[in-house]
Amino acid sequence: MKSPIILGVVALLGLITLRDAAFVIDQAEQAILVQFGEPIGEPINEPGLHFKMPFIQELRRFDKRLLAWDGDVNQFPTLGREFVIVDTTARWRIADPLQFLRSVRDEAGARTRLDDIIDSMARDTVASTDLEEIVRSRDWEVDTAEIEDEVVLRADVDLDKPKKGRERLEQEILAAASRLMPELGIELVDVRIKRINYIESVGRQVESRMISERQSIAERFRSEGQGKSQEILGEMERELRTIRSEAERQAAEIRGRADAEATRIYGEAYGADPEFYAFFRTLESYRNLGENSTLMIDADSDFFRYLQSTRRR
Repeated sequence: MKSPIILGVVALLGLITLRDAAFVIDQAEQAILVQFGEPIGEPINEPGLHFKMPFIQELRRFDKRLLAWDGDVNQFPTLGREFVIVDTTARWRIADPLQFLRSVRDEAGARTRLDDIIDSMARDTVASTDLEEIVRSRDWEVDTAEIEDEVVLRADVDLDKPKKGRERLEQEILAAASRLMPELGIELVDVRIKRINYIESVGRQVESRMISERQSIAERFRSEGQGKSQEILGEMERELRTIRSEAERQAAEIRGRADAEATRIYGEAYGADPEFYAFFRTLESYRNLGENSTLMIDADSDFFRYLQSTRRR
């Protein structure tokens, strides 16, 4: 009866031993065997079934894929002493799992070291760079024909193409930080600046300056508009006076020609029959008399003479 029990116990112990000795490495993993707290052997990079000494050796698994690092938002001074908020991110991988285990032990320790290294390199790089180089891309260009002349001529406005640009700045941070990565067993793939912004106090100053500049430009436009308006009104008045003068001249010429023509007609009519002409002119004068009009006429006047002749007839 004891033999089946002993065999069962032995089989159970064998299964436990085999389960502890066998392990599977995934394609996205790599591993290190640790014995009594010290790594032994070479890193295990090949996926599949592997074995270790049971109960003595431990397995430490590490990710082979790209890992993301997202730093804290920090305030850095630029070369011009403008404080800016910088938010960086990076991608990295475990290149040497043995060195990685010895230096930082796990991913949490690696992220702590990356915080110190990348933030420090970002601070040093930003502090040695002008603000314009940080916020602009290297291919940034300005068409000066599309902006105000006073902006182009201002000494404090740099419209030249950046010497570095944000891309070159990120490359400098990556190169500086990568020099410290081999001792950590890490490969730093890239570093990116997600966001750059002014701190609140500097932002208010920039906004106030922008408002002041816009108001100055608006006032200049209003002044130019008023000057242009006065120029247009003056030109309109000159043209109006010219038109009126020309109209009066033409009217005077027409009246002169009309008077000359009337005089000629009157002369011809008078020459044809002076008596009839005088009579006709007398009749025309009646049209100018209103009702109940009183006339004071000299007895020797032609007008009285025609009236008298008319009454005798």
